[in-house]
Amino acid sequence: MSRGKPTPGAASSSSASPAVGRALDILVHLAERPGLVQVATIARDLGIPRSSAYHILTVLADRGFVTHVPEEQAYGLGVASFEVGSAYLRHEPLERLARPILRTLAGRLGQTVHLGILHGAETVYLLKERPPAGRAGDVDIALVTDIGVRLPAHLTANGRAILAHTSEAQLRALFPRPGDLTTRTGKGPRTLPGLAGELAGERERGCSEEVELVTRGFRSMGVAAFDHNERPVAAISSTWRRHHCRHDTGTVRDILRHGAARLTAAVSGRTPRTWAGD
Repeated sequence: MSRGKPTPGAASSSSASPAVGRALDILVHLAERPGLVQVATIARDLGIPRSSAYHILTVLADRGFVTHVPEEQAYGLGVASFEVGSAYLRHEPLERLARPILRTLAGRLGQTVHLGILHGAETVYLLKERPPAGRAGDVDIALVTDIGVRLPAHLTANGRAILAHTSEAQLRALFPRPGDLTTRTGKGPRTLPGLAGELAGERERGCSEEVELVTRGFRSMGVAAFDHNERPVAAISSTWRRHHCRHDTGTVRDILRHGAARLTAAVSGRTPRTWAGD
């Protein structure tokens, strides 16, 4: 449930530093907007002087909490804001809520299932659930995605599922240089426009996939879970040998989507109204 917009001028009456209150108001305001916001709009909506808004935004940008897109003269949330928001759910409650969901999915799929989050430009795996004994074969032995492992988010299905629902400004902040789009197998997006195009297609399909981007001979599929502001907080993914899948990809997608929807509900989140298939 949205917190709603702050009352104009409310921060200035705070017993704490007015600048701190205004900075928090700006972050909340940006979090509730679907795209980039210009300074004039922020100042008008929050009832603060434009000069003050510029100053606060500059400080927030220096620390990574907002990102500035010069060609549009507008601002959006930065990587630091995303990490702070994710940190709330990175702890035991998220894992506790997700564990029975992942256990069910691993049993239904007969494949290893992961819970991952975005930390900067990396996927961090929080949970790993294997299928019942005897069903995984030698697949799990070859996987590099153990708990705590970090991998480039743009290469993993888990990370791509989250990135597909982040803003263009956040993508620019996460991958500011061409060299940030690394590769493990010689495959994968090499430019930010190329990555953005792939993510747009995955967002429309309602799932993200990678084929041999992390490990040769394997493919993965991931689906995001969302918070109360319809923003991605984690993703559920599954990996299997490229030519030996127990199910067709449509079935894997539907099972993962059902699990992600359960996790979204468990964290009192909301699936975006524009999400494919909803």
